[in-house]
Amino acid sequence: MKAIRLLITGHVQGVGYRDWLVAEARRLGISGWVRNIGHDQVEAMLAGKPDAVAACLRACHRGPPLAAVDKITQSTGDDSAEQGFVKRPSLPAL
Repeated sequence: MKAIRLLITGHVQGVGYRDWLVAEARRLGISGWVRNIGHDQVEAMLAGKPDAVAACLRACHRGPPLAAVDKITQSTGDDSAEQGFVKRPSLPAL
């Protein structure tokens, strides 16, 4: 099992990025979550088989058609991610 936390920056809000990532992660059999955190950023936790996590990370660089990903910062994630992949509520704007 591999788990990573992603901070995805760019034109990733208001373009369906979270819904797209939910579908992509579920298609790949990955557990975890995604949420908006403001300031043109989306945060995600991906957990699953290493090949599936790597494939999802590659897909995250592309995103859905209207997205423009500038940068993805990756760190070690929590492998106790919930079962399935869910869209969490957005964090309140600061």
